[in-house]
Amino acid sequence: MRLPFLDRRPRVAVLRLSGVIAARGGGFSPSGISAAGMAPLIDRAFALPRLAGVMLAINSPGGSPVQSSLVAQRIRRLAEEKKVPVIACVEDAAASGGYWLACAADEIVVDPASVVGSIGVIVAGFGLEGALARYGVERRLHTAGTEKSFLDPFRPERPEDVARLRDLLDELHEIFKAWIRARRGDRLKAPEEELFTGRFWTGARAVELGLADRVGELAAEAKARFGEKAALVPVGARRPPWPVRLLPGMSAEGVAGGLVAAAEERAAWARIGL
Repeated sequence: MRLPFLDRRPRVAVLRLSGVIAARGGGFSPSGISAAGMAPLIDRAFALPRLAGVMLAINSPGGSPVQSSLVAQRIRRLAEEKKVPVIACVEDAAASGGYWLACAADEIVVDPASVVGSIGVIVAGFGLEGALARYGVERRLHTAGTEKSFLDPFRPERPEDVARLRDLLDELHEIFKAWIRARRGDRLKAPEEELFTGRFWTGARAVELGLADRVGELAAEAKARFGEKAALVPVGARRPPWPVRLLPGMSAEGVAGGLVAAAEERAAWARIGL
């Protein structure tokens, strides 16, 4: 039996980043990544005594670029303050925003069958103008500002709206690409015209392209990197119960929001075939 106060082994924090990346408004969600939700866990991981390193267990199809950036920046800031290495270990996927998070690490380890990449930006919506006419509904919309009703789904697309959206997507894509260049640098082994199209690859192919460093898995990687005696310390919050039960302080609206979030997550995973 090892007494806690006598345990002098180096510690390796294991921080799980799992699910769609989005700013949640307090509703119930079975999983997900947000800057507000991850901040205390990231702080706790880097505050462990005798910290030798931090392992990021990543399993995400992506999501909000802003939340991805905020989480990644917090990890980098604390890694540099504490002067400890950070290693990302990809499970099923590090796609789009999930890959953004993986690049917060100094090294990226993948399973051969992981889905890696999807370095692009996407916006999806619906055109519902025909539905109003079909059901005899008259919509009344009043704005102050000529572009306030940007991409209104209840009217035909305007070329100027599409052009404005194109500029916005291109700008966000450039920010994403700049982050990848800064974090991966000379390790990228293929032209940007191939890597930055939004395409994704298996983990094995990602290593060949320089998007990841090697094939492996978390436990073995921790032992190889930090030694047999290193203690792995999981850092995370307990997940809520499922199926959903209304607990004290939980509103029906919060549960409904969580169900919508779950549907959004399912759609995000489906985009990469998982």
